[in-house]
Amino acid sequence: MVRGRKKQDKRADQDDLVFKALAGADRRKILDLLRDAPMTTGELGKRLPWLDRTTVMQHLRVLEKARLTISKKEGRCRWNYLDVSPIQRIHERWIQAYAMPSTSMLSKLQQDLETL
Repeated sequence: MVRGRKKQDKRADQDDLVFKALAGADRRKILDLLRDAPMTTGELGKRLPWLDRTTVMQHLRVLEKARLTISKKEGRCRWNYLDVSPIQRIHERWIQAYAMPSTSMLSKLQQDLETL
């Protein structure tokens, strides 16, 4: 039982990191950019001109710690890739569970309207 609890605590800690990472508008913008294709840190900096390179790198560290991105170094370039699995886990745990009652209510409403 203790092992199960530690595993749950670890998942909760990881979810906290994901929520913290998603809380930042600039980090969400980085994720949006990476959704289309992997990008180097320099390319991300060019697409986010209001941020300096150090700030972009700090945001990338937060995203990587939350396991939302994966980085690979190739020569002098650092390539950043989106990993959607933590977002999927959050969706399954939080969004999907809370959306089900609303979806059921909308289906019932549609059925009721069709019978009028």
